[in-house]
Amino acid sequence: MSTWFVTGTSRGIGLELVRRLLERGDNVAATTRSIPRLTDALGSGSGDRLLPLALDLTDEAAVAAAVSQAEDRFGGIDVVVNNAGYGFLGAVEETSATEVRRMFEVQVFGAWNVLRAVLPGMRVARRGHIINVSSVLGLTAFPGWALYCSAKYALEGISDALAGEVAGFGIKVNVIEPGYTRTDFLRPPALGLPEGHVAGYEDIRAMTEAHLAMPGTQLGDPAKVAAAIIEVAASGRAPLHQLLGSDSYAIAQDRIKALAEDFEASRDLAATTDITSA
Repeated sequence: MSTWFVTGTSRGIGLELVRRLLERGDNVAATTRSIPRLTDALGSGSGDRLLPLALDLTDEAAVAAAVSQAEDRFGGIDVVVNNAGYGFLGAVEETSATEVRRMFEVQVFGAWNVLRAVLPGMRVARRGHIINVSSVLGLTAFPGWALYCSAKYALEGISDALAGEVAGFGIKVNVIEPGYTRTDFLRPPALGLPEGHVAGYEDIRAMTEAHLAMPGTQLGDPAKVAAAIIEVAASGRAPLHQLLGSDSYAIAQDRIKALAEDFEASRDLAATTDITSA
């Protein structure tokens, strides 16, 4: 039996993950903005193994208190899954400062609050596992996804650095990179849209409408994604960046090829900026 601390659990991948963990007999501290929505979705049968926590991840003190409550209840935390987040579709010019701050408060600062709260206990125990749920859009970017991608890129950087920082304490870190998954992620309120539009970005409008019509057709199965996250934790052998979904794999491969070509094209000018010896 393991103890998991999972954020963003009232819908989608987070909900499927909590459901499967409880079926396995694990303890789960599940954070959500709405405990009734979570418990209604789960139904009965979880007993004392579920600790639902109403939590605003942007409140650092509240996050620390929630982690302490989970540690007190279950005697420690084995696996942390930073899953909470939402999407946003809009051109850079259309995205307000308020929308930018809100995205980073939830998906970057919120995750950082969780990390600061759980790491002391894991460091003392010299064990633990941190799984940050990113997206293939944390490895590449498409027009209209700038705000979401920028937050996921930040989470990727945090995760990469953190993995090196805590390896000596016996703490593992993985980043999950799903592709399009059949959840309500592409429906408001899980998907944010700009308050106003700017003329000239008709291609972004068309792409947004296509995405709003996509729910129900995505390739990824959220239950299988949840099972894969459990496998990442159970095996301890997953790569730092674990792609999920054949679409995610294909998009990532295209990105590697484009980056390699870009870097090679930059080689000649790059060499001209070195200090030459006398």
